[in-house]
Amino acid sequence: MKKFISILTLCLMILISCDTNITHKVEVKKTESGFQLYRDGKPMYIKGAGIESHYDVLAESGGNSIRTWGVDSWDEVFAMAEKYDLTVNAGLWLEQERQGFDYSDSVAVKKQFERFKKYILKYKDHPNLLMWGVGNEMNLFYENFAVWDAVEEIAKFIHEVDGNHPTMTATAFIEKREADLIKTKCPNIDILCINAYAGLPVVADWLDDFGWEKPYILGEWGTFGHWEVGKTSWQEPIEFTSKEKADLYMREYQEYLLPNSNCLGGYVFFWGAKQERTPTWYGIFLADGAKTQAVDVMHFLWKDEWPADLSPIMDSLRIDNKSAQSNIIVEPNSKHEAKAWVRDLERGSLTYKWEILEETTDKRVGGDEEAKPPVAKYKILEQKNNSLIFNAPKNKGAYRLFVYVYDNAGNGSHANIPFLVK
Repeated sequence: MKKFISILTLCLMILISCDTNITHKVEVKKTESGFQLYRDGKPMYIKGAGIESHYDVLAESGGNSIRTWGVDSWDEVFAMAEKYDLTVNAGLWLEQERQGFDYSDSVAVKKQFERFKKYILKYKDHPNLLMWGVGNEMNLFYENFAVWDAVEEIAKFIHEVDGNHPTMTATAFIEKREADLIKTKCPNIDILCINAYAGLPVVADWLDDFGWEKPYILGEWGTFGHWEVGKTSWQEPIEFTSKEKADLYMREYQEYLLPNSNCLGGYVFFWGAKQERTPTWYGIFLADGAKTQAVDVMHFLWKDEWPADLSPIMDSLRIDNKSAQSNIIVEPNSKHEAKAWVRDLERGSLTYKWEILEETTDKRVGGDEEAKPPVAKYKILEQKNNSLIFNAPKNKGAYRLFVYVYDNAGNGSHANIPFLVK
């Protein structure tokens, strides 16, 4: 009897082990109204995020998918996906022409292709794999259309070795030329992935006008890009406050993602924190890990309910009662007062952190890594709750005043104002 129980236990362990390695079939089917993504025969809408951390919050907020850009992060991403029951849009970072890669160099192209083969073969049967992302924004500042031949070669190989997961390629927005090139040169790309910010409202109509006949997803969407907003008279972009961003996320999702039957979902950008023009521009978490109001909005959109504790709401930030749109120019070492108006819906106490940074000079494109600008040399005269009295820096130049506001639960909000010492 004991021997029988041992054998039965062993069989069960083998079955459980096999079950954890089951490949989930993912496919796209055309319907009467548009397209539908299926995973194991069940309809799925992508509630995803471009992510580097906070996997637990993504799962708690109702998210179901992670987008990653390169193979170097796959070990961690797939492990976190297993832990939190998330799917993975596995991105293969193809070298870009703007970074010096030559897609007419057949040896270099072949070497790149061979590098990715082992990763594709390793992860093609992973139970959390959703789809493959072949390249990101290959159309950014490019001239050599041979790049699409390289994309197709990889996508074709994927279909040869993996019949269970679709392929996509991501573009920086979309023009008719790129839509036509991908349609012609990349028949093994199943889904068009578009990174769109201020242009998001026109994506669906443009694809219809271009005659795109396959489904699409939003690979990056969120606040307006730093190249798409108003600027100061000295040509520095003006960033939205955390509240303005949250309002924008709500409107964009409800009006431009959900209603489009050819759209399979999207990946909100960015589920983490990063320096790009400012330390707060694209991240919907602060650098210290605090979630902002945009995370609350995504929780509501994905779960149809608000989280238990909401982030503080940043209504306004001003210097000498002037907004960020006021082209604030001050004299060296002059005295000023900054004031923030913030609400906490739980009526708890708030903590304010103030900082003046030099305007960044490390300005890159395409999301390339930037260095955080240094803290300015200025003097704090008085700080109380929501106000800061300070002397401007002595050195002439462009600066930004930042305020970060935290509630008792560690949630945060933020705003900044650019100003010029002249």
